[in-house]
Amino acid sequence: MSKYNLEAPFTAFSGKVCKHSKIIFKKVRQTNFTSQICNPRTKPYSEAELARQSKFRTAAAATKTALADPTTRATYEAEFKSQTKYQTLYGFVLAREYAKLG
Repeated sequence: MSKYNLEAPFTAFSGKVCKHSKIIFKKVRQTNFTSQICNPRTKPYSEAELARQSKFRTAAAATKTALADPTTRATYEAEFKSQTKYQTLYGFVLAREYAKLG
């Protein structure tokens, strides 16, 4: 999992920065990324959105479990090598587990 560093902006920042935006600094491995959230969400999530979030969490947990089991992992690795759509094994397994949930 990546870490979020909430730091002061750099000496120069390109682009519009408004008073109500949040500037986020994110470090992934050795690379720092900067993004900005303008007009953050104020209304609550709908039931459909909450259902999708729950489904994704379930698929992510199933992916972690599948990759921890050596036999299931070997099966997925063999399938992963024969495809070209997904770049990582985790992404491939996550897509498979999400599809299983319907």
